[in-house]
Amino acid sequence: MTGARPSGVRLAELVGALSLAVDLGLGQPMEHVARSCLLACRLGSRIGLDEADRAALYYTALLGWVGCIADSHEASKWFGDDIDYRAGVFDVDTKPLPFLGYLVRRAGTDAPPVQRVGAKAVVAVTGAHALRETLRSHCQVTAAIAGRLGLGPDVRDPLGQIFARWDGKGLPAGLAGDRIAIAVRLWHVADVTEVHHRHGGPDAARKVAADRRGGHFDPAIADEFLSCAPDLFAGLPEGSSWDDLIAAEPALRPSLSEDELDRALEVLADYADLKAPHLRGHSRGVSALAAAAAARLGVDTSLVRRAALVHDLGRIGIPTTIWEKAGPLTAAERERVRLCPHYTDRMLARPPALASIGTVAALAYERLDGSGHHRGLPAAAIPMPARVLAAADCYQAMTEARPHRAALTASAAAKELRAEASAGRLDASAVDAVLACAGHRPSRRPAGPAGLTPRETDVLALLARGSSNRQIARRLGITPKTAGNHIEHIYAKTGVSTRAAATLFAMEHGLLDHGANTS
Repeated sequence: MTGARPSGVRLAELVGALSLAVDLGLGQPMEHVARSCLLACRLGSRIGLDEADRAALYYTALLGWVGCIADSHEASKWFGDDIDYRAGVFDVDTKPLPFLGYLVRRAGTDAPPVQRVGAKAVVAVTGAHALRETLRSHCQVTAAIAGRLGLGPDVRDPLGQIFARWDGKGLPAGLAGDRIAIAVRLWHVADVTEVHHRHGGPDAARKVAADRRGGHFDPAIADEFLSCAPDLFAGLPEGSSWDDLIAAEPALRPSLSEDELDRALEVLADYADLKAPHLRGHSRGVSALAAAAAARLGVDTSLVRRAALVHDLGRIGIPTTIWEKAGPLTAAERERVRLCPHYTDRMLARPPALASIGTVAALAYERLDGSGHHRGLPAAAIPMPARVLAAADCYQAMTEARPHRAALTASAAAKELRAEASAGRLDASAVDAVLACAGHRPSRRPAGPAGLTPRETDVLALLARGSSNRQIARRLGITPKTAGNHIEHIYAKTGVSTRAAATLFAMEHGLLDHGANTS
């Protein structure tokens, strides 16, 4: 069975890719989570964890912060930039009063003065209750994702304790001391000290461990860390920690099957869409439409479906305030949005089986005329799977409401999509396939690349193969003057003025066979 075949992607590699998204959502450099996981595992080895506990620790450390995206909408509503807000959490002790003080200071960020004062007052009165609900939501989302990835209670149960404290002043209420899972206690120390070490060096890491010893941190683990901190950090690679992270998986798991990889990528799709309420279900919708269009065109359906599931993973690295802005974006905000596919590309760059999916996913916002992002690639550099994905994503987004506009009707979205093809930004055949799969009738005069008509496409194919105006006219049953007019229109639409440049355009867009059977 195809679905049972190994995919070439291990669970550790997929969760590692997910952890890179978490880094961005936390306002940390990529591989913060990976380095924290390595620190936790090395600290666990020093205290003598057995293999089962080391395996639980590994995935607990990689997934501990996954649920942070679940409250992005609420966090941005009260605290402005949700990514900057989370980045500041690492400098605050998680005791109730200090943390509530941080929330009050952050409340109303970027809001006008009067609204800022009101937000601070509301957070001061209701913040403790709201915080508890947010943390519960975080834990539930984290445990649910772990379960959907096939991880058992040995990981899911500790993930429900990540906001517990040694002194019992965290959540769940009253959970304290060694009743907290050992994986969580190790991760607490590694997660916080990695950030402080990066910002302030060894002294800063030791200071935060000493300051939180017996409060947030298990004192025995804090003491172990203090006794060996230089060795722990010295063992971390100076560059990327990726290879070390994958090699550190305690219980080596086999490669995910093809079916398991599909389900895991659906988890990543749902995770990306948690970023804002109006995005919920977007990635799955794009995936279903793109896969159907790919099948219609004879394009690799599995590749397109999978790339569509993860094409928006990079959204996590962009503040929710930008995604939910009702008005025009500033130049700086537009530049941040352009980073979305770049982040997606980086998250999915390894291993090769995942990178092939990520390569297509990262091209979802490229356009054939070079106006897309983040690379601004020309048509020749955009393969057909990515063209199908781009068309499906555009149509799906148009039919969904956004903060700055209402959802378009299906007919209005189809009209807009055809206009994009006529303008040379989207591939005409991909647009036709997407619209057909969305239930629209085929256009009577489907537009080709750069808005070429079917007749102009036939003329271009013959022109590119060396036919003269008279030969084109005889082949197509038109006058030489009409053939010349068609060529002028082709040059104008494609932005060229020579046969050689027009030929290159025809090759880039796969048009050389269009005139082959014309009599």
